[in-house]
Amino acid sequence: MTPNVDFLFDFGSPNAYLAHKVIPEIETRTGATFTYVPVLLGGLFKLTGNQPPMVAFGNIKNKMPYEQIETQRFIRRHHLTQFTFNPNFPVNTLNLMRMAVAANAMGILPRYTEAVFHHMWEAPKKMDDPAVVRAALIESGLDADALIAAAQTPAVKQELMANTEKAVEQGAFGSPTFLVGREIFFGKNTLRDVEEEILRAKAA
Repeated sequence: MTPNVDFLFDFGSPNAYLAHKVIPEIETRTGATFTYVPVLLGGLFKLTGNQPPMVAFGNIKNKMPYEQIETQRFIRRHHLTQFTFNPNFPVNTLNLMRMAVAANAMGILPRYTEAVFHHMWEAPKKMDDPAVVRAALIESGLDADALIAAAQTPAVKQELMANTEKAVEQGAFGSPTFLVGREIFFGKNTLRDVEEEILRAKAA
């Protein structure tokens, strides 16, 4: 039986974007389906005591330059030529992630996700500016006003909070995180392990 894979993501993570671009290849090879689960990265950090890498490792000599080398290797390996680091980083993604929850309820999460990742990491914009976000969504053919309104409803806010709390209960502390059954994997570089686990579970 082919397992379902949960992809816990936040648009503010460049590594979540890079993973997102590779996921279709894995789905094609394995027949698995990745379920996109919006979580709030800031919430994960707060609930687990984690910190962004630039804060946690910024004072460690050679650590961040190596991270950049590793990212470039991943980009070359998967031919991700559209990636552009967002000059506005870090971006407050609270409203974007609430809209992701709303988009899921509307049945348009794949379209919304593709659009926001594009405007965050391919044609980077200041995606915590409400006017910029609205214009970007309209440019992508989405009903920006409906998404913006839905993001402010108590039900949507509660669902994002619940997703984030559940992610912590499942062992997550950052994004991207993948869950294959009960097996948890963190980081874009674990995608090879994710694929191996999918195939193992499928064979079992």
